[in-house]
Amino acid sequence: MAEPQQQPLPMDLQQAACSGPLKKRPRQTDAPVASTPHNIKFQDLVLFILEKKMGTTRRTFLMELARRKGFRVENELSDSVTHIVAENNSGSDVLEWLQVQKIKASSQLELLDVSWLIECMGAGKPVEMTGKHQLVVERGFSASPDPGHQMTLPLPVKKISPYSCQRRTTLNNQNQIFTDAFEVLAEDCEFRENEMSYLVFARAASVLKSLPFTIISVKETEGIPWLQGKARCVIEEIIEDGESSEVNAVLNNERYKSFKLFTSIFGVGLKTSEKWFRMGFRTLSQIQSNKSLKFTHMQKAGFLYYEDLVSRVARAEAEAVSLLVQEAVWAFLPDAIITMTGGFRRGKNVGHDVDFLITSPESTEDEEQLLPKVINLWEKEGLLLYCDLVESTFEKFRIPSRNVDTLDHFQKCFLILKLPYERVDSAKSSQQEGKTWKAIRVDLVMCPYQCYAFALLGWTGSRQFERDIRRYASHERKMILDNHALYDKTERMFLPAESEEEIFAHLGLDYIEPWERNA
Repeated sequence: MAEPQQQPLPMDLQQAACSGPLKKRPRQTDAPVASTPHNIKFQDLVLFILEKKMGTTRRTFLMELARRKGFRVENELSDSVTHIVAENNSGSDVLEWLQVQKIKASSQLELLDVSWLIECMGAGKPVEMTGKHQLVVERGFSASPDPGHQMTLPLPVKKISPYSCQRRTTLNNQNQIFTDAFEVLAEDCEFRENEMSYLVFARAASVLKSLPFTIISVKETEGIPWLQGKARCVIEEIIEDGESSEVNAVLNNERYKSFKLFTSIFGVGLKTSEKWFRMGFRTLSQIQSNKSLKFTHMQKAGFLYYEDLVSRVARAEAEAVSLLVQEAVWAFLPDAIITMTGGFRRGKNVGHDVDFLITSPESTEDEEQLLPKVINLWEKEGLLLYCDLVESTFEKFRIPSRNVDTLDHFQKCFLILKLPYERVDSAKSSQQEGKTWKAIRVDLVMCPYQCYAFALLGWTGSRQFERDIRRYASHERKMILDNHALYDKTERMFLPAESEEEIFAHLGLDYIEPWERNA
């Protein structure tokens, strides 16, 4: 889909968007010029434009322009002001200025960059305030203009969404001591199939990963979603004692340790783990030496290549696998689009497996037979160690599933490939001395071109991000989203999308890059 050409801003807004103060024109008279009265269209917004680092001339120009567009702009800061607009200032700079003026900042006061006001004027109405507009206040910021006047300003100024699809979460986790603890507790709840408790800890870990500062006091968790109740108690204990007694109890629990070990085997899930635990098994050698147990084809492969599969896949190895996939797929379908998804698309340098999404702009018989042909090729080349091909059950006009964890209906194959170390950059691979290859878990997913954007969003992850964006679609937009489509329940229609950006736009969300979805 061709992108619409961006319309140039009107000349007055081009002038407003220019950084730096406007050049002063020679004044015709020293008499003050009265502001022309304008019709106020947006009564709920009261703006104050900060002169600091902007200059008098540019401030006057912006005030007059905003008033002409229907905004209420105050000459002086008063209690009625709801939004302070600044240029080239941080949130801390603005709050420090307020303190010097001996004005107490309200937690309801929005501190915004001038770019927000310019976008509002361009749209002719107030636009949504996003992270790029809101001025950042340094954690723990406080200032004292004089010894007798001490005021700590309310933090955080910026509200944090309960949905991870409205937060930007990079790999720069500043609260790992807490998130590691919550992930252990969440995993234990998952092993016990306690969904509600799992979500409590998973959401707490997710929101902590998105914070741009390290929590050093339990008071800093106030107002942050998902950090109340049990989660808050865990944080408080870690701050006071350096560790959580509950987490330590889980890590030393025999059931948790056994489930952690058993589920590390390819092909072993919770039901099999429960069965083995009840039978008294605690080690892999006990299981493998038991003659009465019968293993699936997948589990046999899991035991056979266990050491390789349980080790992490390095990015260099993932890139080498990507070349193998490209060579094989393009040999049969030259116009195929191949995208590495999962954690590697989100910027991670290690992972447990490598996932690929494959599609083609032209739907042909070659596309339907592609995966079997690729599998046969790798088998002939001696690279195929294990394969499970799942045929497509996709229906074009099926209403999306309400189950956020449902598997999609595309054709896919779950593989173990033999990756020759000669194909990997030796300086970056995790090869063992004496070995010439490594077993790597690889998933290939073949989807119709009209579903590609939805499948790409779903297979990129993270797991919590996918949960939240589907929950947001359902609870906030009355839509159903899955790996196949987006359905508007109000309009009773499917909403097409050729890119992830279009899906976010349908949902009324700011686009979040893959590397910011590590929730």
